[in-house]
Amino acid sequence: MNVDSKKLQLLRTPLPEPTEEVLKEALGNTYGIYCQFLEGLNLEDIRLNWKFYKDGQAWLGKGIYGWTGPRGGRKETTVCWLSIWDGFFKVTVYVPDREKENMMNLPMKENLRKEIAETRKLGEKLRFFPVVFEVYTKETLEDLSKVLSFRKAVR
Repeated sequence: MNVDSKKLQLLRTPLPEPTEEVLKEALGNTYGIYCQFLEGLNLEDIRLNWKFYKDGQAWLGKGIYGWTGPRGGRKETTVCWLSIWDGFFKVTVYVPDREKENMMNLPMKENLRKEIAETRKLGEKLRFFPVVFEVYTKETLEDLSKVLSFRKAVR
């Protein structure tokens, strides 16, 4: 959902770091929704690590899910990427291409199902396709939560 045709990505310099105050100012009215998103990550045992990426010239939050493998070793997988925009935040989930059909069986809104069906994998060598959520309202969090849960289960 695009509320404004002028989309401006924020946090494009190494300073300031994405502190609570910086995020409150950047997100404005959607800061409360961002806090609900963080609570959802916590419930799913997904931790968010912020880092400034020089290649993309932006601060990105990397959502990481960790679990213990069958032999007791610690395993991790990246389930999502978060970027901050003027008045909203964007969450991108990269799903293995082989799981697209299974993902289509999730109970989600029809417009999201259509977007996923039309999304193509990234390049020939990468075997993932992106599912991008522009989060302006808490209603978006419902489908996002289902997709994150799904992605977390895919290894």
